[in-house]
Amino acid sequence: MLTLDHVGIAVEDLETSISLYEDLLGQPPSHREIVESQKVEVAFFQTGATQIELIASTDPTSAIARFLERKGPGMHHMAYKVSSIEQAMQIMAEKGYELIDRTPRVGAQNKLICFLHPRSTQGVLIELCQHQKEIG
Repeated sequence: MLTLDHVGIAVEDLETSISLYEDLLGQPPSHREIVESQKVEVAFFQTGATQIELIASTDPTSAIARFLERKGPGMHHMAYKVSSIEQAMQIMAEKGYELIDRTPRVGAQNKLICFLHPRSTQGVLIELCQHQKEIG
């Protein structure tokens, strides 16, 4: 069984979006970072057992910049926690889901991640993520 980890929301202006979510949720972000490998800056808001991830592009060539250009701001992906990313990827591939990533990569919050293509998930980009312990 998969557990919802977070919902990713693509935003055009991170500071404006942070202000909006601070107002809506009554709290500041619980975590913020730049993910150089994905050319994004993210801010997470904890909402019970789940998080909301605001994602802003730091480079016009990033996947988020392309997403915003095509679709505008809004929901980008649903992320589900897995205990083993490699095992989850193998199971999903065997079930016929199209993997965007052939090998796991490190995402925000030092999680190992991979994505399932929306063509195989009824139009929703799905991220699988495995939490890692911080390295020394």
